[in-house]
Amino acid sequence: MAVPRVSGKTKILELEIVLAGVTPLVRRRVQVPGEIDLAVLHEVVQSVMGWTNSHLHEFEVAGRRYGIPDPDWPSQDVADETKARLFRLVKAGDRFGYIYDFGDNWTHEIAVENVLAAQPGVRYPRCIAGQGACPPEDVGGSWGYEDFQTVIADPAHPDHAERLEWAGGPFDAHRFDPDEADRALEWLAWRPLAPTS
Repeated sequence: MAVPRVSGKTKILELEIVLAGVTPLVRRRVQVPGEIDLAVLHEVVQSVMGWTNSHLHEFEVAGRRYGIPDPDWPSQDVADETKARLFRLVKAGDRFGYIYDFGDNWTHEIAVENVLAAQPGVRYPRCIAGQGACPPEDVGGSWGYEDFQTVIADPAHPDHAERLEWAGGPFDAHRFDPDEADRALEWLAWRPLAPTS
């Protein structure tokens, strides 16, 4: 992937991404160049939330669906996400949806909180805030995640050890490391404007 340069004209969109239907709250606040397409935004969401990009996904913006069109199902009416630039689709105050894993149906609500000028020396995209751990992949959606949390919180539960092993060890649903989330975006980095002197 060629890494574009952020120019003085590049608008930065500040987005809040909230995973719907889970407790505790899982959210991320990111800043992304408005020129990215929805395919890159998909990579941003995957990276910053902590998903593994192992399942299908889809955006819904202003009633239109965007994703990876399936040539075997042309009637699905899914627009090509690689041809949809973010700044052409949304503005400050808009909200849109992103679904990941059509089996578990992880629904994300994305709000455009602000439109900013690119700052010299700043790498984009970047994560500036958040809270809550990403649920484990294939846990069964919001209902399965609730059950998972109940089981791992009870050492006497007959499935406790199995679920901990499946999750790769202890799991803290409140854990969020902003530096870790931001580092997860480094591979997508647009080169920043040169710092001003």
